[in-house]
Amino acid sequence: MKNIQKAFNKAKEENRSALITYICAGDPDMNTTKKLVLELVKNGADIIELGVPFSDPIADGPTIQRAAQRALKNNTNLNSILELVKELKKIISVPIILMGYYNPFLKAGLKEFSKKAVANGVDGIIIPDLPPEEAEDWIAAAHSAELDTIFLLAPTSNEDRILKVAKICRGFVYYVSILGVTGARNELPEGISGKISNIKKHTQLPVGVGFGISSPQQVKQIVSTGADGIIVGSAIISIIEKNLEQPDLVNNVGKFIAELRTGLSR
Repeated sequence: MKNIQKAFNKAKEENRSALITYICAGDPDMNTTKKLVLELVKNGADIIELGVPFSDPIADGPTIQRAAQRALKNNTNLNSILELVKELKKIISVPIILMGYYNPFLKAGLKEFSKKAVANGVDGIIIPDLPPEEAEDWIAAAHSAELDTIFLLAPTSNEDRILKVAKICRGFVYYVSILGVTGARNELPEGISGKISNIKKHTQLPVGVGFGISSPQQVKQIVSTGADGIIVGSAIISIIEKNLEQPDLVNNVGKFIAELRTGLSR
């Protein structure tokens, strides 16, 4: 059984949704990223998403855009991120997923990167700017290396798109709860429960919900929709950004994760 599936199964056995946390690798530096990942796991993150910084992150709002810029200034790249994952996997067993835009993976060579990613301990990949219709080469490379690829569905996804994603997705299905880019929201839209229910008619994979979730109350709200996983990113990045010059940056992120964890029970 693959690590991502194990993480969801463990959460299900504990009668809760899984907590999936996103941070941008290299923000504010790689050493701090390592400490942050360990802190996230210590405080209850079930799955870690590491963002691969990119100069034109079209799916991301201002918060993650600034994080990517800080990481790029530190010369963070795909190779240094894979080295970090290798180091982390000597210490932790939770799944690590890379979330990044297609160009860096394409430039690295799809087959070569997929094999190297798995060898270094990467469990899955999310590529927000790669639609299923154009993903044939990537899917072949990833499946050959047994690297899970998580595709996204949106509120506007029709039945054909849901079927297509359900067929090629591995690990879990990522449901984007809002229209627009990433970023914390004060309120989440209605109708998420119906969307998740419809997706689950077409796949046995868990469904994770992300974009806009920023508080324990919103976590609880999403759990009530039947989501198998809760994905939080921008709210964590905001805490990092506010504490860039503070010695308790890592601890403050850990406290926030512990608070989010209180909303996961079903």
